[in-house]
Amino acid sequence: MRLAAYEHEGLRRCGVVEGDAIRPFPEGTDPLDLVRGTPVPATGGAVPLSEVRLLPPLEPPSVRDFVTFEEHVEGVRRSVSGESGVPDAWYDAPTFYFANPACLVGAHDEVPVPPGCDVLDFELEVAAIVGVAGGDLSPEGARGHIFGYTIFNDWSARDLQSREMRVGLGPCKGKDAASTLGPWLVTADELEPYRDDEGFLRLALTAEVNGEVVGTDLLSNMSWTFEEMLAHASRGTRVRPGDVLGSGTCGNGGCLAELWGRRGHREPSPLRPGDTVTLTVEGIGSVSNTVVPGTRPVPLPRGRRRPRDRP
Repeated sequence: MRLAAYEHEGLRRCGVVEGDAIRPFPEGTDPLDLVRGTPVPATGGAVPLSEVRLLPPLEPPSVRDFVTFEEHVEGVRRSVSGESGVPDAWYDAPTFYFANPACLVGAHDEVPVPPGCDVLDFELEVAAIVGVAGGDLSPEGARGHIFGYTIFNDWSARDLQSREMRVGLGPCKGKDAASTLGPWLVTADELEPYRDDEGFLRLALTAEVNGEVVGTDLLSNMSWTFEEMLAHASRGTRVRPGDVLGSGTCGNGGCLAELWGRRGHREPSPLRPGDTVTLTVEGIGSVSNTVVPGTRPVPLPRGRRRPRDRP
């Protein structure tokens, strides 16, 4: 089943995607309720996809973005920090940071350039959506906690990211302006035929900028499965229905910064207003967003060197 949230004739609705149409659920149905296990209600008459604006398929409680592709780490690390190779600590566990669930955009929405950004990039990822709450999960038991999958584009202001990560806390405003989630949520059973003998989903991934292919990879090149990622995310805490777990960016051109790091120069060039990024994942679909001008940043003072008085 493919669940979509959308806007039609001024109303926000959700429904089941069948071919080139959506069959809507009753008004007021929340996609997150379906993820939690509420019985799927009856659907109404089909609405053509061409007549709706697709929204992010759900409003998640949290978004964790992992980094599970070695090839991506090698290239982006060189591009962002100037360092080469993969840190030894990366192999210890599937590392993630918490992304912003308030900045999600739909499959075909415009994406403004983040304030103060001159080096905008995309990131081709797949996200798993938690369906059943749990804590301290085992990898073996985690599969039953995954409701489905969707495409995730972690838009990245590389110049902001490069500077702020020198502080040592990880990305903040460099990753805070927009993340595409869509075009819909594909339930886990639909992707089971793609699972290989090691438990990875062997899905073909393609990234295009203005119709030109800049990256291709397989999701099965991840170094951890989604079940292992979910087990790690739940360690010492709880995951909840609707939580999003991004795979991290794939390799071989899953983002521009990886290519810049390998080539030693910014080719292809950073994204500019008018550029359209299309990401396609086998078994799920495609998202396609066009970059538009953003706003100027509100000026802030530099940190003040304060006296260290004591009471």
